[in-house]
Amino acid sequence: MEKLKYEKPVISKITAGVPSKFGLPARQKIISEIDGIPVSKLMEEYGSPVFVFSENTIRNTYAEARQAFETRYPKVQFAWSYKTNYLDAVCNIFHDEGSWAEVVSGFEFEKALAIGVSGSQILFNGPEKSEKDLTLAINHNACVHIDHFDELYLLMEITQKLDKKARVAIRVNMDTGIYPMWDRFGFNYENGEAWNAINRIMLADRLELIGLHTHIGTYIMAPSAYAIAATKLANLLVATHSKFGHWLKYIDLGGGFASKNTLKGAYMPGSETCPTFDDYAEAITNALISSEIPHENLPTLFLETGRALIDDAGYLLTTVLANKRSSTGRRNMVIDAGVNLLFTSFWYNLGVYPSKSPSEYLEETTIYGPLCMNIDVIRDAINFPHVKTGDQLVIERVGAYNVTQWMQFITYRPNVVLIDLEGRSHVIKKKEDLETLKNKEVKPE
Repeated sequence: MEKLKYEKPVISKITAGVPSKFGLPARQKIISEIDGIPVSKLMEEYGSPVFVFSENTIRNTYAEARQAFETRYPKVQFAWSYKTNYLDAVCNIFHDEGSWAEVVSGFEFEKALAIGVSGSQILFNGPEKSEKDLTLAINHNACVHIDHFDELYLLMEITQKLDKKARVAIRVNMDTGIYPMWDRFGFNYENGEAWNAINRIMLADRLELIGLHTHIGTYIMAPSAYAIAATKLANLLVATHSKFGHWLKYIDLGGGFASKNTLKGAYMPGSETCPTFDDYAEAITNALISSEIPHENLPTLFLETGRALIDDAGYLLTTVLANKRSSTGRRNMVIDAGVNLLFTSFWYNLGVYPSKSPSEYLEETTIYGPLCMNIDVIRDAINFPHVKTGDQLVIERVGAYNVTQWMQFITYRPNVVLIDLEGRSHVIKKKEDLETLKNKEVKPE
């Protein structure tokens, strides 16, 4: 019989008071494999830390979102949000599923073109579009979502120089009951600025107004806010037809759907409080179908969902470097993945789990990354089992924003791996080395 391993005794503080209404804590969750591949095998082959994406999860999540909307509305088109995750392999999966591209910079526009997206299937958002960017968009017949009047006037100049028409929409900001209200981007609905912009565009010879766009915020937990936004955009669409006899082709509700991650300070986990795709779809489609728009003229509904489509598909595998005690006796753990790789750790209580059966003893722990920075905190406080140096951990729901907002700071950025539908793993972005960083440096004589 195998000898049981020794575990040192632990004194746990018991806080007196009323028991939690949620009952006893659940057993410690373990993530030992991803899509059938053991975590230990992935880390042995690709190193630590390493990002891992599941193609199967990406496609299943996309199918769930698409079904929620297509069963409720006759014309639906998703446009993949490049800023959320613009790795070519990831973008190609969404385009293979039928998604267009939604970009917010000339760089992202060029990236979409480079992987074969037709310019006519690119929505160009963002407050910073240079003359070069707008010329590129016009020449590729993309749809430009105008953010402000200066951009509108620049577009008029460019189209005159090129002697070409530009397909455009306007971004509209509005009060939907969400605080803080996102009024930095686009033209305001309530003060008439959006209607003014529509009138100016309709009078411009070389601008073809084809849509209306809004992005009311991020991690929106209230589907009713989207219903308000859809209603206000529908009102603008009807007013445009009443005055100009022109039906717009689409209404774009942007992104902002919440993922199942838990926001810092939240009382309940996001997996239990996050609205479903059905919840969002019900609110949005009810508002459009119940509007004054005749059913035969209903516009295509565009959705630029990013976070909610990719977060669940991403994991970061990491290794325990050290266990320590603070001056107050609090348990601290150091891992080899820091906030330079996990930007979302600043606003989420990310799920961190052992990859093998842990100790039964849980202790409140602070998890630090390896950076020589006091702000390098992955989790401020988490009840975590005792683990040893060299043990492997898995951080889940890290698919959105981390591989676009990560920084080369103190450590190299790691390999990024995709597990395909056949259960095979592929490197989709190689780990950096010194040559990667020196390649763009220039040392004067």
